[in-house]
Amino acid sequence: MHSAPELTINAGFTADIDGEAAINNLAASIRFKTISHQDKEKFVSQEFEDFINWAAVTYPEFHSAMQLERLEHTLLFKWEGSDSSLAPILLTGHYDVVPVIPGTESIWEEEPFAGVISNNRIWGRGALDDKSGVVGMMEAATYLIKNNFQPARTVYFSFGHDEEIGGGGAAQVTEKLKQEGVQLQWSLDEGSFVNRGFFPGVDKLVAPINVAEKGIMNLLIVAKAKGGHSSTPPKKTAVTILADALVKLENEPLPGSLEGLSAVMFDEVSKHMPFGYRFLFANRWLFGGLLDNQMSSTPVINAMIRTTTAPTMLTGSIKSNVLPIEATALINFRLHPRDSIESVTEHVRRVVGSDQVEVRTLGGLEASDVSSWESPGYEIISSSLSKVYGEVVSVPGIMIAASDTRHYSKVADNSFRFNPFSIVPEDMTGFHGTNESIDADSFVAGIKTYVDIINEGSSN
Repeated sequence: MHSAPELTINAGFTADIDGEAAINNLAASIRFKTISHQDKEKFVSQEFEDFINWAAVTYPEFHSAMQLERLEHTLLFKWEGSDSSLAPILLTGHYDVVPVIPGTESIWEEEPFAGVISNNRIWGRGALDDKSGVVGMMEAATYLIKNNFQPARTVYFSFGHDEEIGGGGAAQVTEKLKQEGVQLQWSLDEGSFVNRGFFPGVDKLVAPINVAEKGIMNLLIVAKAKGGHSSTPPKKTAVTILADALVKLENEPLPGSLEGLSAVMFDEVSKHMPFGYRFLFANRWLFGGLLDNQMSSTPVINAMIRTTTAPTMLTGSIKSNVLPIEATALINFRLHPRDSIESVTEHVRRVVGSDQVEVRTLGGLEASDVSSWESPGYEIISSSLSKVYGEVVSVPGIMIAASDTRHYSKVADNSFRFNPFSIVPEDMTGFHGTNESIDADSFVAGIKTYVDIINEGSSN
């Protein structure tokens, strides 16, 4: 195994992490089936209790140095600082995971809950999302505690148990902090990773430190027609009317553009692209359409520049020989900060609405506020990455999924969403998918980054 570069702590020692022990600990954590289910009857409380007990035994110094409060199965740790005049910081992650897609178990290279270490990778559900974050933070704090580090600024750690189904635990933590009058200087939750190979023509590591996250909403498109027997179908059925509507929506997505946060991110990244790309970005006024087409062709980048449209659930007839009176499609949107629930609904009604097609709103959450990328928390995260990884292009980014920060941000001046582990595009299929795994060297480097983030963030 190639060791990640050592970082220098300002107390004069280096973060000489025991990589082998940390890797084994992450593998062990994966073996607890802490699965979040929308159906509460499927919730296996004992797996969560076993994980909590395992963490207490594995990280005794972490538990001894901090006050612990449980809110259901969510854990809130408080590491008291020596200077009460300084606003606290919060580092957070979640240890619940999504289920394995039924029927895909056999195509995993390693069993999803076996916690296998092979080919210099740790395999299993939670390796990326997000037990690596939770275990990485406990490893980093334990390292500092063992080296007699005492924070000046109080540090909170919150480990959620139900992020994947809405984050009720995080909401309870937020309410508790609010009631105690705690206002955080900044918070750090899961988000983007240190990326290589995601941006065209950029060979350097890129770290999009997310300063905002997209909102989420669902619309139901309902196509209506006369029913009847399938032996005498009309020219247009509810199903074909619905299909036409979906094609229209696909052909007219929400507009994407390089402005605001997206412009800042790509302006910085483009400095490290080949000349052709730099020329296009420098002349966006002329080549905006070309750039939009180019970036929209890559799903991850497309999601960074616009509100995405994803049909996910379809319903039709109750029987094979019955023409449905209604055919429906549920459309999931992830809202860019420039858009709102109202504006997206209006867009969809304009594109597909008619006497035969109705658009029904099913609720959602607006996109978050945008945190400052000129604030202390952002600078600390960025500089910590450079110490560990060397040359890294840190840019303010937007989280394309949702996180528990939608709760924590209510008590934080600024909120950031970033995991300090490196990934390549091939790793993306593991998120909520198959063969989730993390590179072992990347995991150790992320722990070292957390060490410096905690050290610097709590020292001034």
